[in-house]
Amino acid sequence: MIKLFRNIRKKLLEQGKTVNYLKYAIGEIVLVVIGILIAL
Repeated sequence: MIKLFRNIRKKLLEQGKTVNYLKYAIGEIVLVVIGILIAL
């Protein structure tokens, strides 16, 4: 799973699409927060 995220991140940065990268980063943060809330 982590490898998949790392590959997506590399591709977005190589293409220079910072807007898409920011959307992806925010989405990943939201997923982590939801996971933590579920765990609580």
